[in-house]
Amino acid sequence: MQISRWIISAAGAAIFMVAAGSLSQAAEKLKIGTEGAYPPFNTITSDGKLVGFDVDIANALCAQMKVECEIVTQDWDGIIPALQAKKFDAIIASMSITEERKKQVAFTNKYYTTPLALVAPKDSDITSTEPAALAGKTVGAQASTTQADYAQNAYGKAGAEAKLYPTQEEAITDLQNGRLDAVISDKFVLVDWLKKASDDCCKLVGDVKGTETQAGIAVRLEDTELRDKLNAAIDAIVADGTYKKIQARYFDFDIY
Repeated sequence: MQISRWIISAAGAAIFMVAAGSLSQAAEKLKIGTEGAYPPFNTITSDGKLVGFDVDIANALCAQMKVECEIVTQDWDGIIPALQAKKFDAIIASMSITEERKKQVAFTNKYYTTPLALVAPKDSDITSTEPAALAGKTVGAQASTTQADYAQNAYGKAGAEAKLYPTQEEAITDLQNGRLDAVISDKFVLVDWLKKASDDCCKLVGDVKGTETQAGIAVRLEDTELRDKLNAAIDAIVADGTYKKIQARYFDFDIY
């Protein structure tokens, strides 16, 4: 009888250890969603590689947390629903922290700060980012973003037409092809595009006053433990210089 009990006890312990090991392995992998169409923060190269500032930050945070990092792409419009559906654990995709989004997701502290800016063709008569200067113009922006909100509300109310696109790249293409008078977006995205554009088509009109926002990592509302771990990892990579090394690959100025 004692031997039988010992065998049952040992078997139970073995099952527990296997289960615990499986849970540990599951906890050591973090699946992250990003867009893949927002250079230089996240984009897909011609050979199919996912690269960018967001991608490098994600990998640095995973390394700091000592977890395996899997990064997947998701269309911007569906990125929050996909997080809520548990297709991934966190969003690292240059998502601005807004009160409206806080109702759907929990945000970490910021990992960079940016204002919106406006670009227009070089020969354009647009010389100001003030709403009145865009009256009668067509302004492009990526849908479901803070820039789309500004284009529709501030510029729209001043008499501009806001034209929204699934991706930033599509808005830029229409600007280059003369189908838009201007595009509003994250300043750092526009600066990077102007630096790399081969056709020299356009100019940076300037920053849009009062639009500075912070980009954060989004997790599900209930995942407070993961949010706290990500906050600690952000603080760590800023403190040890990792953040500055990543930043220097993309920008010659501080974005934190």
